[in-house]
Amino acid sequence: MTDEPDDTTAPPADKALLAVAAVLLALPVVAILWVPFYARKGPELGGVPFFFWYQFLWVFLCAAATWGAYRLVLRARPHRPMRGSADDGDAR
Repeated sequence: MTDEPDDTTAPPADKALLAVAAVLLALPVVAILWVPFYARKGPELGGVPFFFWYQFLWVFLCAAATWGAYRLVLRARPHRPMRGSADDGDAR
């Protein structure tokens, strides 16, 4: 066997980090689809009913959860650098 890495297979992924990323992506979906929790007027925030500011808050929370899940997936699924690119003259 050679010590050359196999370029046809991906390195193993960290399944625990992928599970955390899945939870981060599922959290906003559950929070927004659970309508009985936020289908009410109070408490108001600056005169805005809870129904509206709760949903508006989730715009930012969803963006943060998506970014966090993206970063976790990048860490969980390492990649190998490309080999044999056209720049180094090694055409395969």
